[in-house]
Amino acid sequence: MVKQDIQVELVKSWPIDEIIDLYKAGGWWKDEYEPEGLPLLIKGSFAFAVAIDRDSGKAVGMGRAISDGVSDAYIQDVAVRDDLRNLGIGSIIINTLVAHLKKHGIGWIGLIAEQGSRPFYEKIGFNNFNGEPMLYKGD
Repeated sequence: MVKQDIQVELVKSWPIDEIIDLYKAGGWWKDEYEPEGLPLLIKGSFAFAVAIDRDSGKAVGMGRAISDGVSDAYIQDVAVRDDLRNLGIGSIIINTLVAHLKKHGIGWIGLIAEQGSRPFYEKIGFNNFNGEPMLYKGD
C-alpha cells in the first residue's frame, strides 16, 4: 500500500474498535480503559483526523487537536498502524490538523513528541520551544 491509497478526513465519530487498535499501535491503550469514553473523546476534540484505507474503508492512522478554538492548540494521539509507518501517512494527518487549525486562526500549535519521534516532527515544521513539558502527578 502506498499513501495514494489513503485519504485523511476530519470526523466526529468513527468505529471504536478501529480507534482502539490505533491507540494500541501507539502504545497508549491499557486494558482497564473504558472504550465507552472514546466517542466523547472524538466528538470533544477540536479536530479528529482519521487516515482511511480507500480499499477497505478502515482507519489506518489518526491524530487529534485539542484547542480553545481561539488562540492555541495541542496535537496529540498521532498514531499509524505499525505495518504502514514511514509512508507519509503521519505527515498527512499532522498537515491536515495544522491546516484546519490555521483556517480557524489558531497560530500557536504545540505537541509533545514521543521519545525518538522528534526528527519526524522537525521535518514537518515543529521545533523546540523555550519551556518544559510538565505532567501533574498530584494526589
